[in-house]
Amino acid sequence: MIGRITGLLLEKRPPLVLVDVQGVGYEIDVPMSTFYQMPAIGEEVILHTHLVVREDIHLLFGFGTESERQAFRQLVKISGVGARTALAVLSGLSVVDLQQAVATQDSDRLIKTPGIGKKTAERLLLELRDKLDLSLGEAASGAVAALASRGGNDILNALLSLGYNDREASWAIKQLPTGVAVSDGIRQALKLLSKEK
Repeated sequence: MIGRITGLLLEKRPPLVLVDVQGVGYEIDVPMSTFYQMPAIGEEVILHTHLVVREDIHLLFGFGTESERQAFRQLVKISGVGARTALAVLSGLSVVDLQQAVATQDSDRLIKTPGIGKKTAERLLLELRDKLDLSLGEAASGAVAALASRGGNDILNALLSLGYNDREASWAIKQLPTGVAVSDGIRQALKLLSKEK
Protein backbone atom coordinates (compact mmCIF):
# COMPACT_ATOMS: atom_id res chain seq x y z
CA MET A 1 0.00 0.00 0.00
CA ILE A 2 1.31 3.46 -0.87
CA GLY A 3 0.53 5.60 2.18
CA ARG A 4 2.36 8.83 1.42
CA ILE A 5 4.04 10.52 -1.53
CA THR A 6 6.71 13.21 -1.28
CA GLY A 7 8.12 14.67 -4.46
CA LEU A 8 8.17 17.52 -6.96
CA LEU A 9 4.91 18.69 -8.45
CA LEU A 10 5.20 18.39 -12.27
CA GLU A 11 1.64 18.99 -13.50
CA LYS A 12 -1.74 20.17 -12.25
CA ARG A 13 -4.82 19.20 -14.30
CA PRO A 14 -7.88 19.06 -12.05
CA PRO A 15 -8.49 16.66 -10.43
CA LEU A 16 -5.17 15.04 -11.41
CA VAL A 17 -1.67 16.00 -10.31
CA LEU A 18 1.61 14.46 -11.47
CA VAL A 19 4.29 14.10 -8.77
CA ASP A 20 7.89 13.12 -9.54
CA VAL A 21 9.38 10.89 -6.84
CA GLN A 22 13.05 10.25 -7.68
CA GLY A 23 12.39 9.92 -11.39
CA VAL A 24 9.04 8.07 -11.18
CA GLY A 25 5.95 10.14 -12.06
CA TYR A 26 2.84 9.30 -10.04
CA GLU A 27 -0.56 10.35 -11.40
CA ILE A 28 -2.70 11.14 -8.36
CA ASP A 29 -6.36 12.18 -8.24
CA VAL A 30 -7.05 14.72 -5.51
CA PRO A 31 -10.20 16.42 -4.22
CA MET A 32 -10.50 20.09 -5.16
CA SER A 33 -9.92 21.09 -1.52
CA THR A 34 -6.43 19.56 -1.79
CA PHE A 35 -5.91 20.78 -5.36
CA TYR A 36 -6.37 24.43 -4.33
CA GLN A 37 -3.72 24.01 -1.61
CA MET A 38 -1.09 22.67 -4.04
CA PRO A 39 2.22 24.53 -4.29
CA ALA A 40 3.53 25.92 -7.57
CA ILE A 41 4.82 23.59 -10.30
CA GLY A 42 8.37 22.46 -9.48
CA GLU A 43 7.94 22.75 -5.71
CA GLU A 44 7.86 19.88 -3.22
CA VAL A 45 4.49 18.40 -2.28
CA ILE A 46 3.49 15.86 0.36
CA LEU A 47 0.27 13.89 -0.06
CA HIS A 48 -1.38 11.25 2.12
CA THR A 49 -2.46 8.59 -0.36
CA HIS A 50 -4.94 5.78 -0.84
CA LEU A 51 -4.32 3.12 -3.49
CA VAL A 52 -7.27 1.41 -5.19
CA VAL A 53 -6.37 -1.82 -7.01
CA ARG A 54 -8.75 -3.33 -9.54
CA GLU A 55 -8.31 -6.01 -12.18
CA ASP A 56 -7.87 -3.48 -14.96
CA ILE A 57 -6.36 -0.43 -13.22
CA HIS A 58 -4.51 0.91 -10.19
CA LEU A 59 -5.72 4.32 -8.99
CA LEU A 60 -3.88 6.54 -6.55
CA PHE A 61 -5.79 9.20 -4.61
CA GLY A 62 -4.02 11.93 -2.65
CA PHE A 63 -5.05 14.19 0.21
CA GLY A 64 -3.54 17.24 1.85
CA THR A 65 -4.49 16.08 5.35
CA GLU A 66 -4.84 12.78 7.14
CA SER A 67 -8.40 13.69 8.13
CA GLU A 68 -9.35 14.02 4.44
CA ARG A 69 -7.90 10.59 3.70
CA GLN A 70 -9.74 9.02 6.63
CA ALA A 71 -13.02 10.62 5.51
CA PHE A 72 -12.42 9.26 1.99
CA ARG A 73 -11.82 5.76 3.38
CA GLN A 74 -15.05 5.91 5.39
CA LEU A 75 -16.99 7.08 2.32
CA VAL A 76 -15.73 4.29 0.02
CA LYS A 77 -16.75 1.66 2.59
CA ILE A 78 -20.38 2.59 1.99
CA SER A 79 -22.22 0.36 -0.46
CA GLY A 80 -22.74 2.10 -3.80
CA VAL A 81 -20.18 4.84 -3.13
CA GLY A 82 -17.11 4.55 -5.31
CA ALA A 83 -13.84 6.40 -5.16
CA ARG A 84 -15.00 9.04 -7.69
CA THR A 85 -18.14 9.80 -5.67
CA ALA A 86 -16.12 10.02 -2.45
CA LEU A 87 -13.70 12.40 -4.17
CA ALA A 88 -16.63 14.53 -5.36
CA VAL A 89 -18.02 14.72 -1.81
CA LEU A 90 -14.65 15.88 -0.45
CA SER A 91 -14.32 18.36 -3.31
CA GLY A 92 -17.64 19.94 -2.38
CA LEU A 93 -17.36 19.77 1.41
CA SER A 94 -14.49 20.19 3.82
CA VAL A 95 -14.04 17.43 6.38
CA VAL A 96 -15.52 19.70 9.06
CA ASP A 97 -18.54 20.49 6.85
CA LEU A 98 -19.06 16.77 6.22
CA GLN A 99 -18.81 16.07 9.93
CA GLN A 100 -21.36 18.78 10.69
CA ALA A 101 -23.71 17.51 7.97
CA VAL A 102 -23.53 14.02 9.50
CA ALA A 103 -24.00 15.34 13.04
CA THR A 104 -27.09 17.34 12.04
CA GLN A 105 -28.25 14.80 9.40
CA ASP A 106 -28.37 17.65 6.85
CA SER A 107 -28.86 15.90 3.49
CA ASP A 108 -29.24 19.25 1.65
CA ARG A 109 -25.50 19.91 2.01
CA LEU A 110 -24.64 16.60 0.34
CA ILE A 111 -27.22 16.96 -2.44
CA LYS A 112 -25.32 20.03 -3.69
CA THR A 113 -22.48 17.66 -4.66
CA PRO A 114 -22.69 16.58 -8.33
CA GLY A 115 -23.76 12.93 -8.58
CA ILE A 116 -25.33 12.80 -5.11
CA GLY A 117 -29.11 12.49 -5.06
CA LYS A 118 -31.46 12.57 -2.09
CA LYS A 119 -31.43 8.80 -1.51
CA THR A 120 -27.63 8.56 -1.72
CA ALA A 121 -27.25 11.56 0.61
CA GLU A 122 -29.58 10.00 3.17
CA ARG A 123 -27.73 6.67 2.98
CA LEU A 124 -24.38 8.44 3.45
CA LEU A 125 -25.63 10.31 6.48
CA LEU A 126 -27.12 7.17 8.01
CA GLU A 127 -24.02 5.02 7.49
CA LEU A 128 -21.52 7.71 8.54
CA ARG A 129 -23.41 8.69 11.68
CA ASP A 130 -21.55 6.31 13.99
CA LYS A 131 -18.28 6.14 12.06
CA LEU A 132 -17.24 9.67 11.17
CA ASP A 133 -17.10 11.47 14.50
CA LEU A 134 -14.22 9.52 16.04
CA SER A 135 -12.30 8.73 12.89
CA LEU A 136 -11.43 12.07 11.34
CA GLY A 137 -8.44 13.09 13.35
CA GLU A 138 -7.58 15.78 15.81
CA ALA A 139 -7.86 18.87 13.61
CA ALA A 140 -11.37 18.25 12.35
CA SER A 141 -12.82 17.08 15.65
CA GLY A 142 -11.06 19.94 17.42
CA ALA A 143 -12.66 22.40 15.04
CA VAL A 144 -16.12 20.92 15.60
CA ALA A 145 -15.65 21.04 19.37
CA ALA A 146 -14.38 24.60 19.15
CA LEU A 147 -17.34 25.58 16.99
CA ALA A 148 -19.83 24.00 19.35
CA SER A 149 -18.45 26.04 22.24
CA ARG A 150 -18.82 29.20 20.15
CA GLY A 151 -22.38 28.52 19.05
CA GLY A 152 -21.99 28.31 15.26
CA ASN A 153 -19.81 27.74 12.25
CA ASP A 154 -19.89 31.17 10.60
CA ILE A 155 -16.28 31.91 11.52
CA LEU A 156 -15.07 28.57 10.17
CA ASN A 157 -17.02 28.97 6.92
CA ALA A 158 -15.62 32.47 6.47
CA LEU A 159 -12.03 31.23 6.92
CA LEU A 160 -12.55 28.28 4.57
CA SER A 161 -14.09 30.53 1.92
CA LEU A 162 -11.05 32.80 2.18
CA GLY A 163 -8.82 29.87 1.23
CA TYR A 164 -7.56 28.63 4.59
CA ASN A 165 -7.56 24.85 5.05
CA ASP A 166 -9.25 22.86 7.85
CA ARG A 167 -6.07 22.66 9.92
CA GLU A 168 -5.38 26.42 9.77
CA ALA A 169 -9.01 27.36 10.43
CA SER A 170 -9.26 24.89 13.31
CA TRP A 171 -6.08 26.25 14.90
CA ALA A 172 -7.27 29.85 14.63
CA ILE A 173 -10.71 29.05 16.07
CA LYS A 174 -9.14 27.29 19.07
CA GLN A 175 -7.26 30.53 19.87
CA LEU A 176 -10.43 32.65 20.03
CA PRO A 177 -12.10 33.54 23.33
CA THR A 178 -15.37 31.76 24.14
CA GLY A 179 -18.49 33.66 23.08
CA VAL A 180 -16.73 35.95 20.62
CA ALA A 181 -19.01 37.67 18.09
CA VAL A 182 -18.75 36.37 14.52
CA SER A 183 -17.32 39.58 13.01
CA ASP A 184 -14.78 39.96 15.83
CA GLY A 185 -13.92 36.27 15.62
CA ILE A 186 -13.21 36.50 11.88
CA ARG A 187 -11.07 39.62 12.37
CA GLN A 188 -9.08 38.03 15.23
CA ALA A 189 -8.65 34.74 13.36
CA LEU A 190 -7.32 36.55 10.28
CA LYS A 191 -4.80 38.43 12.44
CA LEU A 192 -3.63 35.17 14.01
CA LEU A 193 -3.32 33.43 10.64
CA SER A 194 -1.41 36.33 9.06
CA LYS A 195 1.17 36.13 11.86
CA GLU A 196 1.62 32.39 11.27
CA LYS A 197 2.39 32.74 7.52
